[in-house]
Amino acid sequence: MGKESAPVIDMKDSSNLAEKIVKACEEWGCFRLVNHGVDMELMAEMKAVTRSLMDLPMEVKHKNSHPEPGKGYTPPNMASPYFEGLSLYDMASPGAIDHFCSQIHVSPHQREVLNKYAFALYDLAQFLGMKVMEGLRMDGELFKDWPCQLKMNKYNYGPQTIGLTGAVLHTDPGFLTILQDDEVVNGLEAVHKITGELVPLDPIAGTLVVNVGDVAKAWSNGRFCNVKHRVQCNEATVRTSIALFVLGPRDEKVEAPPQLLDSGNPRCYVPFDFEEYRKLRASTKSPTGEALEHFLAKSS
Repeated sequence: MGKESAPVIDMKDSSNLAEKIVKACEEWGCFRLVNHGVDMELMAEMKAVTRSLMDLPMEVKHKNSHPEPGKGYTPPNMASPYFEGLSLYDMASPGAIDHFCSQIHVSPHQREVLNKYAFALYDLAQFLGMKVMEGLRMDGELFKDWPCQLKMNKYNYGPQTIGLTGAVLHTDPGFLTILQDDEVVNGLEAVHKITGELVPLDPIAGTLVVNVGDVAKAWSNGRFCNVKHRVQCNEATVRTSIALFVLGPRDEKVEAPPQLLDSGNPRCYVPFDFEEYRKLRASTKSPTGEALEHFLAKSS
């Protein structure tokens, strides 16, 4: 029997699409999307923009600043010495993309590509939110007005880094992440929910990976799996990726909706503020979602 791998969902096959997405969120916490509607040429252009921006001098990249940690440039650090990332926080808010572009002097062409790509992924995220609701037999818009963060990542691998970890094992703090991984350089691995084994998520050109995060686990009352994943160095070459993080509600608490609760499924987590949770994750050094335990509902 062959090794299990994460689900691949073809969005052109509309039969039971919502149910397939929900099942993947429950059983794996990650899945790969094909025929997702994001233009292939735009994806290639965005990868080229990412490479050129990540090759800027360090002092320029440091100008991608934000008052709060994790919302601006992430330089190589003790935990991830081979990783760095540029960040566009709350990318759909008015002026956010212009502000980012002015910080590091992005060219007009790069700005155009960045804007098109960011909103193509944002629209896809909204569609996925709609399908999650549909698959759970619920009405309403799931991600309306939620802040999203676009990150451009670079892994500075060389001969001495082969076999080492580029991004440590972690869960994502938000609801879901849409990732354009490196189409050539692999290394992304996810932990199987049942076996605990690390499963390679080998790249497939033109596809996108969706990872489910901590907010989704709490919101779904424990039904969804906040997948643990990491990035390993398998070859001595630069690896780049681009991720859109759908974070949490802006002005409301993260809480399971009433439709997901009943006498057999009591509330697992007390409502919490996403920003409060994000800071708790950092202060308690809980990269794999351990901070969620602080919000466990007391059993009756």
